[in-house]
Amino acid sequence: MGFNCGIIGLPNVGKSTLFNALTGSKSALAENYPFCTIEPNIGRVPLYDERLVNISKIASSKNTIPTFIEFVDIAGLVKGASKGEGLGNKFLSKIHETDAICHVIRCFENDDISHISGKIDPLRDLEIVETELMIADIERLERKKINVTKKARGQDKFAKKTLEVINTTIEKITKGTPARDISLEQEYMNVIKELNLLTYKPILYIANVSEEAVKLGNTDSKILEEYGVKRNIKTITLSIKLESEISEISETTERLKFINALGLSQSSLDKLSKAGYGLLNLITFFTTGIKETRAWTIMKGTKANIAAGRIHNDFSRGFIAAETISYEDYTLYNGEQNAKEAGKMRIEGKDYEVIDGDIILFRFNV
Repeated sequence: MGFNCGIIGLPNVGKSTLFNALTGSKSALAENYPFCTIEPNIGRVPLYDERLVNISKIASSKNTIPTFIEFVDIAGLVKGASKGEGLGNKFLSKIHETDAICHVIRCFENDDISHISGKIDPLRDLEIVETELMIADIERLERKKINVTKKARGQDKFAKKTLEVINTTIEKITKGTPARDISLEQEYMNVIKELNLLTYKPILYIANVSEEAVKLGNTDSKILEEYGVKRNIKTITLSIKLESEISEISETTERLKFINALGLSQSSLDKLSKAGYGLLNLITFFTTGIKETRAWTIMKGTKANIAAGRIHNDFSRGFIAAETISYEDYTLYNGEQNAKEAGKMRIEGKDYEVIDGDIILFRFNV
């Protein structure tokens, strides 16, 4: 299931280093010069979920298989990217291919790492990137407007209303309102959604601070966080350099010792992965048995018969029922049999909306 988050930002803010730390790879160049990432790098990151571990232990499973989220490392954008500056147009198109955006903003001083504008200013840097995304959206809307205008000249009422919606959206984006913050009737919101506008995509801010500021943040990260709160956008503060060092420690116990020595309870990358998961409106259900316990990713609101298809198309095609136990009941009663005897197993039909944490056995016949 190809849900992914695109990592964007100005050059030299730490995008490729973050990508390498997340994926445990060195596939993305992380050099101190602009545009070092020429082709977007895609990495699948396992999502640590304590529930998966606990279910596997109770079921005595031989294998434990997590779910994943994809991150895409996209080259740095610069002012004028929408007009082709830097490597602009090519990489704006790559952002169109992602489901959500993780915007990395530099919030640390370091004379050895050049800044494209010469000075640290998180809100200015954020504005440069967001302005380019808005300009790209306006250009896409203008192209759509040409086609809709032709239809609106006739008796097509939907086309006339769509043209009105496009004009309203262009006007609001021009004034600095991203598409995700524009309120429209659902029927016409779908028109905007289908255009795959960059500023419609859900977004997360990542404040990249120095190692010293990783616990409490600093003035710049707090400015960014306050700005995000006003726009209902979550900000995660982390030191990408520090996370890179942590990712170099291969032995789990040693890695945890290192993290704890820093006064932290977990790697910030775990928080970032979970935030990206939430950003995409994803949830997890589980299947379990002696052979394996496995986490599966679906969109929130997915019906049981569709969720069954994540495992195999036959499960969806021949769906009969979903034998369901909540994670809380499964752990409380120490497994499926005890939960079933306590009356905690539910038999759900195809229209049941799967809940995050459900443990399901699908019954099917083909």
